[in-house]
Amino acid sequence: MPSASGRMDGDIHRFPVRVYYEDTDAAGIVYYANYLKFAERARTEWMRLLGASHTGLGAETGAGWAVRRCEIDYLRPARLDDELEVCTRILGLGGASARIEQVVRRENVDVARLALKLAFMTPSGRPSRLPAGLRAALQPFV
Repeated sequence: MPSASGRMDGDIHRFPVRVYYEDTDAAGIVYYANYLKFAERARTEWMRLLGASHTGLGAETGAGWAVRRCEIDYLRPARLDDELEVCTRILGLGGASARIEQVVRRENVDVARLALKLAFMTPSGRPSRLPAGLRAALQPFV
């Protein structure tokens, strides 16, 4: 049984998601914006698994991740009760940013693909360099 935070499989974080009634529209298909919620939960648990929780980073540095850009390709509909998996991997690190790919899958078939650029930001909205500990946690997976 996977843990609540998912699991690492090489350089890919795998996070299970079940589609609930609240995730669907009137036709029983996952509402398009809910893929953003699934992806956010997966990224949060991935960071937690790497020892870089949002609350920990905020307390340590006063800064945190913000989504700078997000592209989504919706490939197939997901439906009520589907068991999905959000696969997250890092594509690159900048001084204050990261490029991330997330794929939502059902039975090893891609349902949606997300390409994101994350910025590490101060509470005032200014970029902040990635802390050394965070960079060290992410670098092996680039």
